[in-house]
Amino acid sequence: MTTQGYKIAEIKPTKISKMSTFFTFQNEMKYKDLVFFLTQLSTYVKSGIPLTDSIVILENQTKNKRNKDLFQRIVYELNTGAPFSEALARQGNTFPRLLINMLKTSELTGNLTEALDDMASYYKTADSNRKQIISALTYPSVVLVISIAVLTFLLIYIVPKFVDIFNQLGSELPGITVFLINLSTFVQNNIIKIVLTLAAVIVILIAMYKNIRKFRYIVQWILMHIPVIKDVIIYNEVIMFTKTFSSLIRHDVFITDSIEMLGKVTSNEIFKDIIKEAVTNLSTGSGLSKAFEDKWAFPRIAYEMLVTGEKTGRLGTMMENVASYYEEEQKNLVQRLKSLIEPVMIILLAIIVGVILLAIFIPMFSMYGDIL
Repeated sequence: MTTQGYKIAEIKPTKISKMSTFFTFQNEMKYKDLVFFLTQLSTYVKSGIPLTDSIVILENQTKNKRNKDLFQRIVYELNTGAPFSEALARQGNTFPRLLINMLKTSELTGNLTEALDDMASYYKTADSNRKQIISALTYPSVVLVISIAVLTFLLIYIVPKFVDIFNQLGSELPGITVFLINLSTFVQNNIIKIVLTLAAVIVILIAMYKNIRKFRYIVQWILMHIPVIKDVIIYNEVIMFTKTFSSLIRHDVFITDSIEMLGKVTSNEIFKDIIKEAVTNLSTGSGLSKAFEDKWAFPRIAYEMLVTGEKTGRLGTMMENVASYYEEEQKNLVQRLKSLIEPVMIILLAIIVGVILLAIFIPMFSMYGDIL
């Protein structure tokens, strides 16, 4: 019998194949749900409600079945004597590693509510940064989808009607028109295959990105060398790095442990390599900042402030300043990106439609001239 009155009837091991693991996508808690969870939990604990009872209250409040089951599992782990950090760690990849490690530290120092508040603030900022990037990419994504839809409609329904006219007149067609007709015929005959192939390619690429480190490294390296986009990615990584680093230092986590934890938290392989070098430097006594010197993925301003913080012994404060500086820079960059992308996408859509119309009307003008 369990503490909640359930009786365990049978336990069976589940075999998980490598292929199923490859195509399994992460089931992490959304940042907005995580912020709500941490904020509410901190409020209840501060009010004197025991931790287990606080999570039971959250379970009763939520209408989301997935979250309700999650809270029930956490309560079960706590009732079996597991520490809170361990109870969260046993939920797979639902909770971020950083949160689990910060809670583990807070359990040693006895400042759980402070850690909960800090992590709530941290993930609120992370969610805000993520939404800024998504906002910048939403418009071009929508325009791209509309462009593809318009192009497909023209190729399948409009171009074939003009093909019959061209065939009846029997005149010689320019190269651009012949190409458009051949493309239209190919799309008509293979539209289902094209859609299925594109869907399969997208799924495979996403799975490869999540599971193959070398592939992820190459993709990230390419994106971080594309003008404008590289700044958005680098600024975001610097913000998360410095914010996390300052939070760890503020909670009296040793610098070596903090750097190792940062390497586990980030999903950017370029930054992982830099952090690995930093760990090596600390172990050999070379100093932290040396690993970030002259690194193309780490801005010079951030490096100089890191050096200053290391020399003055105010590393945590300097990292907070770096995070604040690049948060403002990222906001301005996203706004500039929005202003730049909108006219570019409109021009691109106009060019695509214009080329198709040109390919259709050039032979018609030529035929009209021959008639006259």
